[in-house]
Amino acid sequence: MPTPTFRDFKLNKQLWSAIEDAGFTMPTEIQEKAIPLVLGGHDVLGIAQTGTGKTAAYLLPMLMKIKYAQGTDPRALIVVPARELAMQVVDHIKMFSKYTDLRYVALVGGTGTKTQKDALAEGVDIVVATPGRLMDMYLPGFLNLKAIQMFVMDEAERLLDMGFKHQIDRILAVMPAKKQNLLFSATWSEKVKTISEDFLEAPIEIRVSPEMKTVKTVSQIVYMVPNMRTKINLLDYLLKSEMLRKVMIFCKTKATATNISKYLERKYGSEMVRVLHGNKDHNTRMNAIRMFRDEPLRFLVATDVAARGIDIEGVSHVINFEVPLIYEDYVHRIGRTGRALRTGDSITFVAPGDEYHLKKIQKLIGNKIPVEDFPEEVEITETPYEERQSMLRDIDEQRRREDPEFKGAFHEKKRKEKKK
Repeated sequence: MPTPTFRDFKLNKQLWSAIEDAGFTMPTEIQEKAIPLVLGGHDVLGIAQTGTGKTAAYLLPMLMKIKYAQGTDPRALIVVPARELAMQVVDHIKMFSKYTDLRYVALVGGTGTKTQKDALAEGVDIVVATPGRLMDMYLPGFLNLKAIQMFVMDEAERLLDMGFKHQIDRILAVMPAKKQNLLFSATWSEKVKTISEDFLEAPIEIRVSPEMKTVKTVSQIVYMVPNMRTKINLLDYLLKSEMLRKVMIFCKTKATATNISKYLERKYGSEMVRVLHGNKDHNTRMNAIRMFRDEPLRFLVATDVAARGIDIEGVSHVINFEVPLIYEDYVHRIGRTGRALRTGDSITFVAPGDEYHLKKIQKLIGNKIPVEDFPEEVEITETPYEERQSMLRDIDEQRRREDPEFKGAFHEKKRKEKKK
């Protein structure tokens, strides 16, 4: 059977030219399965892991069906959970619609509303929006949704996890009942199942891989690291390799991310490092992503605000400086590399208090992540008293979750010491 190409889909010359300009050759599995169905007018429920090309899977048929600018009110609406993902989707629309006259706008928070209001007033064909800003535009009458012919919920599980169910219900209530509906999600949960039943009509379900499986093009290893200072030493050692040419470093907290970015700035220069977390304003975050994608920026240090919805080609390595406490975020973090059929590497630092979480992640992805021998060249420092006590408390809490009868070795030991 011949390998499929984008020319096999019933797209027009404008889209084929844009696809070829973008360097796309073979469709991914989700694209191969979804594009014909969406072109055929079916409601589609697509479950596919991060980095597999879901955005193009719904955008290309959408652009084909809408074809050209028409009227003032939008005919397609794409709802996403975060402004970073909205801007990524807009970048894809810009790339694929370059030979058309289609008009589009991103309605996202973190910026002023004037430019967005002006765009809506001039007329748009496609709206990409986060739920909050969408309602900010709809309720005062700046946006009319009565002409919507296609509706997409992208990253549905994240939308629901972030508490947008109420806004989504309101959005569904004000759109035409007769329209094509598409739902895409990296995971399948009861929440996603419930919302899909609310608005999808006889959907065709596509699952291109088991839920929460990691992308095959990403290698994974773990280093067991006793404490924070040794993590810094190991990071230093790893970053000496020129193979780590474009690296995302994930941390659990804004404070750790800031500290690591400042440390790397001192080592490599401020022009080589940016930090991305929830306290950064929209423009700062967008500039950091743009610089990491388009300029010789080597390091992007981030919290999980950047784990999903950011499509940056050429990320060679993801380093999990800290293990995420939301286990699905491990998959989304490492999915920042190995994108678009390329290969990538992920490295995770696991402290004693993280071993419990590592086991849960391995159970989630259905694989045991290989443990790498600790490099002899890296100094292993002694764990400070406060850090050790904090780890012991975490381990106690983890054991208590598994066994409600567990009294707590840490606290028991502490009581005995006091009696002496």
